[in-house]
Amino acid sequence: MSALARAVDDDGDLFAALDSLVRLRREADQREAVLVRRARSEGLTWAEIAFLLGVSKQAVHKKYGGSRREARRPG
Repeated sequence: MSALARAVDDDGDLFAALDSLVRLRREADQREAVLVRRARSEGLTWAEIAFLLGVSKQAVHKKYGGSRREARRPG
């Protein structure tokens, strides 16, 4: 991830920097999803997660499915 961040800051090839930025966003989104699932499984509330991400509770709940997805999980 840090190599991608360095590539984004590179003053060289603009196309490579933009490509790196897209890949960096994708990787960050994937890591965020994993951390949100982990936070929920460890008992954090949607409000706490939203605060940590700097978004509204509604935004994080909508993005990660909230009780609809949690209700589908077995056990």
